[in-house]
Amino acid sequence: MLELTERLGTDIEACEIFDTLTLPYELRIRGRLRATTDNNHDVGLFLDRGPVLRDGECLQARGGEVVRIRAADEPVITATIASGMPMARLCYHLGNRHVTLAIGCNSGSQGWVRFPPDHVLEELAERLGATLERHQAPFDPEPGAYAKAGEGLGHGHSHGHGHHHAH
Repeated sequence: MLELTERLGTDIEACEIFDTLTLPYELRIRGRLRATTDNNHDVGLFLDRGPVLRDGECLQARGGEVVRIRAADEPVITATIASGMPMARLCYHLGNRHVTLAIGCNSGSQGWVRFPPDHVLEELAERLGATLERHQAPFDPEPGAYAKAGEGLGHGHSHGHGHHHAH
Protein backbone atom coordinates (compact mmCIF):
# COMPACT_ATOMS: atom_id res chain seq x y z
CA MET A 1 0.00 0.00 0.00
CA LEU A 2 1.23 3.48 -0.90
CA GLU A 3 1.16 5.85 2.07
CA LEU A 4 0.28 9.32 0.76
CA THR A 5 1.65 11.78 3.30
CA GLU A 6 2.58 15.03 1.56
CA ARG A 7 0.56 17.67 -0.31
CA LEU A 8 2.36 18.96 -3.41
CA GLY A 9 -0.18 21.38 -4.87
CA THR A 10 -1.29 21.35 -8.51
CA ASP A 11 1.84 22.43 -10.43
CA ILE A 12 3.14 18.94 -11.20
CA GLU A 13 4.10 17.83 -14.70
CA ALA A 14 1.99 14.99 -16.13
CA CYS A 15 5.12 12.87 -16.66
CA GLU A 16 5.69 12.87 -12.88
CA ILE A 17 2.24 11.44 -12.09
CA PHE A 18 2.25 7.79 -11.01
CA ASP A 19 -1.54 7.41 -10.78
CA THR A 20 -4.81 9.24 -10.13
CA LEU A 21 -7.30 8.88 -7.29
CA THR A 22 -10.90 9.85 -8.06
CA LEU A 23 -12.99 10.63 -4.99
CA PRO A 24 -16.36 12.27 -4.27
CA TYR A 25 -16.41 15.43 -2.16
CA GLU A 26 -17.41 13.59 1.04
CA LEU A 27 -14.15 11.59 0.89
CA ARG A 28 -11.96 14.53 -0.19
CA ILE A 29 -12.69 16.25 3.13
CA ARG A 30 -11.02 13.45 5.10
CA GLY A 31 -7.38 13.40 6.17
CA ARG A 32 -7.32 9.64 6.82
CA LEU A 33 -8.63 7.26 4.20
CA ARG A 34 -7.91 3.89 2.63
CA ALA A 35 -8.76 3.76 -1.09
CA THR A 36 -7.91 2.24 -4.47
CA THR A 37 -6.45 4.41 -7.23
CA ASP A 38 -7.82 4.55 -10.76
CA ASN A 39 -5.17 1.95 -11.76
CA ASN A 40 -5.97 -0.38 -8.82
CA HIS A 41 -3.15 0.54 -6.42
CA ASP A 42 -4.04 0.43 -2.72
CA VAL A 43 -3.34 3.76 -1.02
CA GLY A 44 -3.73 5.20 2.42
CA LEU A 45 -4.05 8.93 3.05
CA PHE A 46 -2.17 10.17 6.10
CA LEU A 47 -2.66 13.92 5.78
CA ASP A 48 -3.22 16.89 8.05
CA ARG A 49 -6.89 17.28 8.90
CA GLY A 50 -8.81 20.28 7.66
CA PRO A 51 -7.82 21.19 4.10
CA VAL A 52 -10.09 19.67 1.46
CA LEU A 53 -8.37 17.75 -1.34
CA ARG A 54 -9.02 19.88 -4.43
CA ASP A 55 -9.48 18.54 -7.96
CA GLY A 56 -6.01 18.44 -9.56
CA GLU A 57 -4.08 18.48 -6.27
CA CYS A 58 -1.14 16.07 -6.07
CA LEU A 59 -0.03 13.95 -3.14
CA GLN A 60 3.32 12.23 -2.67
CA ALA A 61 3.86 8.80 -1.15
CA ARG A 62 6.70 7.97 1.22
CA GLY A 63 8.41 6.19 -1.70
CA GLY A 64 8.21 9.28 -3.93
CA GLU A 65 5.24 8.26 -6.11
CA VAL A 66 2.91 11.12 -7.02
CA VAL A 67 -0.87 10.66 -7.16
CA ARG A 68 -3.19 13.31 -8.60
CA ILE A 69 -6.63 13.79 -7.00
CA ARG A 70 -9.68 13.97 -9.27
CA ALA A 71 -13.16 15.06 -8.21
CA ALA A 72 -15.61 12.25 -8.99
CA ASP A 73 -18.87 12.78 -10.80
CA GLU A 74 -21.68 12.73 -8.25
CA PRO A 75 -25.33 13.82 -8.08
CA VAL A 76 -25.54 17.63 -8.11
CA ILE A 77 -27.89 20.45 -8.93
CA THR A 78 -26.51 23.18 -11.19
CA ALA A 79 -28.56 26.37 -11.02
CA THR A 80 -27.95 28.71 -13.97
CA ILE A 81 -28.90 32.36 -13.57
CA ALA A 82 -28.08 35.79 -15.01
CA SER A 83 -24.82 37.30 -13.77
CA GLY A 84 -24.79 40.35 -11.55
CA MET A 85 -27.52 40.91 -8.96
CA PRO A 86 -29.51 37.72 -9.74
CA MET A 87 -26.36 35.60 -9.24
CA ALA A 88 -25.37 37.55 -6.12
CA ARG A 89 -28.88 37.16 -4.67
CA LEU A 90 -28.88 33.39 -5.34
CA CYS A 91 -25.45 32.94 -3.73
CA TYR A 92 -26.49 35.06 -0.76
CA HIS A 93 -29.67 33.12 -0.05
CA LEU A 94 -28.07 29.69 -0.51
CA GLY A 95 -25.04 30.73 1.54
CA ASN A 96 -27.32 32.03 4.28
CA ARG A 97 -28.41 28.39 4.69
CA HIS A 98 -24.77 27.32 5.20
CA VAL A 99 -24.81 25.07 2.15
CA THR A 100 -21.54 24.19 0.43
CA LEU A 101 -21.47 25.75 -3.07
CA ALA A 102 -19.40 25.59 -6.22
CA ILE A 103 -19.67 28.82 -8.20
CA GLY A 104 -18.79 29.50 -11.82
CA CYS A 105 -19.55 31.43 -14.99
CA ASN A 106 -20.73 30.13 -18.37
CA SER A 107 -20.41 33.44 -20.22
CA GLY A 108 -20.50 37.16 -19.54
CA SER A 109 -24.24 37.06 -18.93
CA GLN A 110 -24.73 33.68 -17.20
CA GLY A 111 -23.41 32.28 -13.94
CA TRP A 112 -23.97 28.96 -12.21
CA VAL A 113 -24.13 27.66 -8.67
CA ARG A 114 -23.71 23.94 -7.95
CA PHE A 115 -24.85 22.21 -4.76
CA PRO A 116 -25.87 18.74 -3.53
CA PRO A 117 -29.49 17.75 -4.24
CA ASP A 118 -31.94 19.21 -1.72
CA HIS A 119 -35.57 19.91 -2.63
CA VAL A 120 -35.82 22.99 -0.36
CA LEU A 121 -32.72 24.59 -1.91
CA GLU A 122 -33.91 23.66 -5.39
CA GLU A 123 -37.27 25.38 -4.80
CA LEU A 124 -35.49 28.46 -3.44
CA ALA A 125 -33.21 28.65 -6.49
CA GLU A 126 -36.16 28.38 -8.86
CA ARG A 127 -38.10 31.10 -6.97
CA LEU A 128 -35.06 33.36 -7.41
CA GLY A 129 -35.12 32.81 -11.20
CA ALA A 130 -32.56 30.03 -11.68
CA THR A 131 -32.91 27.23 -14.21
CA LEU A 132 -31.98 23.89 -12.63
CA GLU A 133 -30.17 20.92 -14.08
CA ARG A 134 -30.12 17.69 -12.08
CA HIS A 135 -27.12 15.68 -13.25
CA GLN A 136 -23.83 13.96 -12.42
CA ALA A 137 -20.77 16.24 -12.32
CA PRO A 138 -17.65 16.87 -10.21
CA PHE A 139 -18.41 18.81 -7.04
CA ASP A 140 -15.48 21.01 -6.03
CA PRO A 141 -17.00 23.75 -3.83
CA GLU A 142 -15.57 27.05 -2.71
CA PRO A 143 -13.21 26.60 0.26
CA GLY A 144 -14.88 29.26 2.42
CA ALA A 145 -14.02 32.70 3.72
CA TYR A 146 -11.99 31.45 6.67
CA ALA A 147 -9.76 29.24 4.51
CA LYS A 148 -6.33 30.15 3.30
CA ALA A 149 -6.55 30.82 -0.42
CA GLY A 150 -7.46 27.52 -2.06
CA GLU A 151 -6.81 25.35 0.99
CA GLY A 152 -10.27 24.83 2.45
CA LEU A 153 -9.30 25.16 6.12
CA GLY A 154 -12.05 25.20 8.70
CA HIS A 155 -12.81 28.49 10.41
CA GLY A 156 -11.78 29.14 13.95
CA HIS A 157 -14.82 30.33 15.84
CA SER A 158 -17.43 28.38 17.75
CA HIS A 159 -20.99 28.12 16.51
CA GLY A 160 -22.08 27.97 20.14
CA HIS A 161 -22.61 31.73 20.22
CA GLY A 162 -26.06 33.16 19.58
CA HIS A 163 -26.42 34.55 16.10
CA HIS A 164 -29.65 35.29 14.33
CA HIS A 165 -30.63 34.83 10.70
CA ALA A 166 -33.78 36.65 9.59
CA HIS A 167 -35.80 34.62 7.12
